[in-house]
Amino acid sequence: MPGELDAFEALLKRRYSCRGFLPKPVPRATIERILDVAQRTPSWCNAQPWQAHIASGAATERFRAALMAHVPSNKAGPEYDFPREYRGVYLERRRECGFQLYDAVGVAKGDRAASAKQGMENYRLFGAPHALIVTSDEALGIYGVLDCGAWVNNFMLAAAAEGIACIAQAALATHPGVVREFFGIGAERRIVCGMSFGYEDAQHPANKFRTRRAKKEEVAAWMES
Repeated sequence: MPGELDAFEALLKRRYSCRGFLPKPVPRATIERILDVAQRTPSWCNAQPWQAHIASGAATERFRAALMAHVPSNKAGPEYDFPREYRGVYLERRRECGFQLYDAVGVAKGDRAASAKQGMENYRLFGAPHALIVTSDEALGIYGVLDCGAWVNNFMLAAAAEGIACIAQAALATHPGVVREFFGIGAERRIVCGMSFGYEDAQHPANKFRTRRAKKEEVAAWMES
């Protein structure tokens, strides 16, 4: 339909990774509407492997407290391997994002204490009123993870359309033991990632920057003959 691609592009440009939230909760009906939309995500063989474990209200506060108590004294160990290495342009982009964040929140280069404190904001859920853990069936392997990634993206876009801010977080998958215990996640599920969401705190300094995107010429290779 005319104008739909432009509207979709505007939505993509508006969405960003929010790192400072207001305490105001999102109505349950709004979250359920976002879930309805995200459920249209395509998946391998229509398996729809994603499951969302959602904390709201007092449960979010208990989850936040559990993470803040557990993480500082326990080594991280995600259930899916993290990247072996960031190299070349991927390392450049990662560093650029990190430097933008640190500049925004006033972390000086080389200040490890301040950097660690900012890192702990992941486990404080950036003050968000809601947390979400995404899991996949362990037997589906990488294809289940790919499908979950598509679902996470669509959830965040649907949320943005409703004025709800999100941040997808690998960090919440780095301590699977405490996450499994809190949400009662069975052994047949694997923790893919987490997400914090709610209404953005537009005045928070961590929300003042935006990452750039590569030009299409950097990511697309054409073959026409």
